[in-house]
Amino acid sequence: MAYITNNSARKTTFKKRKNSMMKKLRELSTLCGIEACAIVYSPFDFEPEVWPSSYAVENALSKLKDMPAIEKSRKMLNQESYLKGMISKAYAKLKRVRRENHEKELRVVMFQSLTKGIPQFQNLNLMDMDDLGRLINQKLNEIDNRKKSLSEEVTESQNQTIQLTPIVNMVNPNSHQI
Repeated sequence: MAYITNNSARKTTFKKRKNSMMKKLRELSTLCGIEACAIVYSPFDFEPEVWPSSYAVENALSKLKDMPAIEKSRKMLNQESYLKGMISKAYAKLKRVRRENHEKELRVVMFQSLTKGIPQFQNLNLMDMDDLGRLINQKLNEIDNRKKSLSEEVTESQNQTIQLTPIVNMVNPNSHQI
């Protein structure tokens, strides 16, 4: 984004953006049932524009002033606390990605060992070996569960074919065959 140097284009853009912002503020106020107000100073107008009305803005500001300081600042963030929150989120994401990468590396070792027939455990430390053991057990449990579900499906389909009623041809002894 850059400053719009053309005055008429800047004024048009300002009006469009301001109207869009006012519409969103109206929607937010209606949908969430909150009291909201806006004061917009413009280089193109002599008087500031207030929404929804001057009285409503004064009322909202007086409520804000009368609110205790603890209540006002309860959900407020300064730049430092915002950045600390962002850093902690980034560390949590980094930790998750490292864990996922470690798991992927162990899977590669496991599959290489299975495909080559030669264990690929030379570069693993004791913790990695323990994690690999857990991964192998997890995969074996998944295989066992899959085998059970497949055998149940096979048994169920066999039971369905057995339950079909056989067709019995009854021959009338009095009838003559040609």
